[in-house]
Amino acid sequence: MIERGSSPLLARAQEADTDGWGSPPLSYYEHHHLPRFGDIAQGNDELAKKFFAWYGAVFKDGALTAREKSLIALAVAHAVQCPYCIDAYANDCLEKGSDLSEMTEAIQVAAAIRGGASLVHGVQMLEHVEKAGM
Repeated sequence: MIERGSSPLLARAQEADTDGWGSPPLSYYEHHHLPRFGDIAQGNDELAKKFFAWYGAVFKDGALTAREKSLIALAVAHAVQCPYCIDAYANDCLEKGSDLSEMTEAIQVAAAIRGGASLVHGVQMLEHVEKAGM
């Protein structure tokens, strides 16, 4: 058995039955957190302003349309498994006129790239096997 408190993550997992105040534990991914994204400015308003200005500029029409960028964001959100981004960009895609088939295809592209990236690393394994003379 691992000693209680041997790491902050383990200690938190072992206390997961309550939040320490007798309440059920908070989820790491609460739906109501998404609208509070701008609240991160409380820690450093100057950096937050720079981030949000850049973020906004990235998603404006350019060589790619805002709709295409939203589909890319939805795919990336699935690849990095961010539930906040999935929520935001699923809605944004719909608002920008994407349909379920386009959104699903974008997610399939992300899954294919992620799966392919895992498989191509198998070449490293093959080289180890070859060096071992097997």
